[in-house]
Amino acid sequence: MNIKMVQEDGINLLTVIKGTSTYRRSRRHDYTSDFIPPTMTEYRNAVNQQYKLFNFATSSVMLSTLEDGKIVRGLAGVPNEGPILLIGYHMLMGLELAPIVEAFLREKKVMVRGMAHPILFTKTVETSLQEFSHFDHLRIFGASPVSPSNLYKLLSTKSYVLLYPGGVREALHRKGEEYKLFWPDQPEFVRMAARFGATIVPFGVVGEDDIAELVIDYNDLMGIPFVRDWLKESNQNVIRLRNDSSGEVANQDMFYPGIFPKIPGRFYYLFGKPIETRGREKILLKDREKANKLYLHIKSEVEGIMSYLVKKREEDPYRDVIQRTIYRAFSAPADQVPTFTP
Repeated sequence: MNIKMVQEDGINLLTVIKGTSTYRRSRRHDYTSDFIPPTMTEYRNAVNQQYKLFNFATSSVMLSTLEDGKIVRGLAGVPNEGPILLIGYHMLMGLELAPIVEAFLREKKVMVRGMAHPILFTKTVETSLQEFSHFDHLRIFGASPVSPSNLYKLLSTKSYVLLYPGGVREALHRKGEEYKLFWPDQPEFVRMAARFGATIVPFGVVGEDDIAELVIDYNDLMGIPFVRDWLKESNQNVIRLRNDSSGEVANQDMFYPGIFPKIPGRFYYLFGKPIETRGREKILLKDREKANKLYLHIKSEVEGIMSYLVKKREEDPYRDVIQRTIYRAFSAPADQVPTFTP
């Protein structure tokens, strides 16, 4: 390790160790048992420095659904005890991630453990200590490589787990595909949730089309011969998560889309009514048809939530960043700016 580097101002050795997944209690790093929650300093650094401008620009609205179906501002509708499995839509380039983690830490005092593509935990994306990357922050704030074993471990410790069935295909979608789900046919997560009696909370988020326009997508890049060859070569050694799937969800190629920023609108999140699997473990584990029926219900819930948010955001007088800035100048911090009435 570069001793001179860790002695520089602003470099915390423990933060570096956590961000590079170096800390371990056994021969190999375990993303569940070896996870050390972020310190208050790391939290403040993320909120006040790393994501300050992004949070200001998007001014996320968090909504949740109570047991009686009433939609309220905040996360009161999300259960206070785990295991909890948050299932939802993966916005363009995962732009929705940071506000979710921050909101749960601030309001519910719990760490959301996001399941991320394994490539984010390889040396391919590692950076030097001189420049702490976004990927390092993902690890510090609880991200874990998506796999059945890691999901099993997290649910067994009653964690709050964030899982995106659409994965890379959703986060790197094509033009005109915003808010479209690309889920596999298999009810992958339902049976795992049932094994631990976990509560499933479907959620939707909209707002990517209010902050950026996708101008160059995968299809555009594949139409350029030398870029196509480079993409194919660079994706040869990437771990494939959907080899057993068919259709578009199996297309998990990694690439960097071209986006053009807009004058920011706003992000809107709605966590749906919690779905209990406790008491239904045997049925969901033994009867694949019932597990699949619940899976399709959850998918339908996520789609319905996004349709609701796309419609309701039109009623928000503070959807525009200029109106929010004026309001904040005289009234409230970013997370207290009013929105539409649910």
